[in-house]
Amino acid sequence: MIKAELISIGDELLYGQTLDTNSHWISRALDDINIKIYQKTTIGDDSAHILKTLSEAEKRANIILITGGLGPTKDDLTKPLLAKYFDVGFVLNDEALADVTRIFQSLGRELTEVNRKQAELPSNCKMISNRLGTAPGMWFEERGKIFISMPGVPFEMKAMMSEIIVPKLNDKFNDQIIFHKIIRTIGIGESRLAEKIEEWEDALPEDIKLAYLPTFGQVKLRLTGVGTNQKEVEGRVQKQVEKVLPAIKKYVFGFDDEEINSSIGKMLIDRNQTISTAESCTGGFLSSMITEVPGSSAYYKGSVIAYSDEVKKRELGVPAEDILKMGAVSEEVVRKMAEGVRKKLNTDVGLAITGIAGPGGGSPEKPVGTVWLGYADSNKTESKKVQLSKDRKLNVEYASIASLNLFRLNYFSE
Repeated sequence: MIKAELISIGDELLYGQTLDTNSHWISRALDDINIKIYQKTTIGDDSAHILKTLSEAEKRANIILITGGLGPTKDDLTKPLLAKYFDVGFVLNDEALADVTRIFQSLGRELTEVNRKQAELPSNCKMISNRLGTAPGMWFEERGKIFISMPGVPFEMKAMMSEIIVPKLNDKFNDQIIFHKIIRTIGIGESRLAEKIEEWEDALPEDIKLAYLPTFGQVKLRLTGVGTNQKEVEGRVQKQVEKVLPAIKKYVFGFDDEEINSSIGKMLIDRNQTISTAESCTGGFLSSMITEVPGSSAYYKGSVIAYSDEVKKRELGVPAEDILKMGAVSEEVVRKMAEGVRKKLNTDVGLAITGIAGPGGGSPEKPVGTVWLGYADSNKTESKKVQLSKDRKLNVEYASIASLNLFRLNYFSE
């Protein structure tokens, strides 16, 4: 197994002034060529700490990738410290100098001595061309390990990785296969899901690993197989998928990158049917999730954002006495909302949400996080109550996801 490690350098990353999107992108890029990141480390602009981190990473990994610290100023420490780490001097790299000169000429600026020094590289490295910036990358092969240093500027790093580094690493390590298969589940918690598949999990072969990846109302089961033959590895993983599905079929809505919103879209397209939504506490978030899917105009007609009681009554036909007697957050009202939007927009299915998102507005009988979900089609109307958190943003997102799952369960059962 080829092990890679990523070191992100920069005080701004630790202060929270810059969001480190590079490490996520690099991990995905390497996974595509079956190289696994075993550790990520973020460190500041401190010489001793950088040198120590390089030494520790060399002991653990075959490939060490470094981002940041390649600029022309004195606080950019990566290049001089790599020279110190390998105990080498600097040489002027003609190709790097030509790149830097070209960039400055294209900007109509004079090449300064400070920028000229960016073309001076440690004598034991191979230059990695940076067509979008002035700081070249560096490729070292020392003591059986590969060290790769790249700029921290995301668009410069991505171009360098995509055009040069990833192809080169793929050529060197193309005999290793890492295959992931993700089972997407919804409506069941991580611990309960683990109980349902415990026997299957305990029987997994040693060369297939399982990971639980929980998100809002969902849990992804990621199976990872490793080997040297793509077809053989995929076959072993798929065999385990087929074994576990009968135990959790009720909760599975898709695989790999499929999201719940695209999954329900496929169901509607398969039946050539349409859907509309009525939202109160979520204020359009559910509509946004549905229309996020390309091609959703084929099945999604529209929404009524019935945030006030007046709109619920006037636009959706919710009886005033239901709101007065039961309250706007109630089973009776959400059922009328689902039926009302379905009729108003002439769709096959209507979904509705009403609740108390918070942080205020709750009561002992209906605390913050109380949400009612509604589903209506030509044959039936269903409703479900969910008790969520005290966090407004989480409640809005979770309620929308739970609404899509209510659709899936009712629509799937027809």
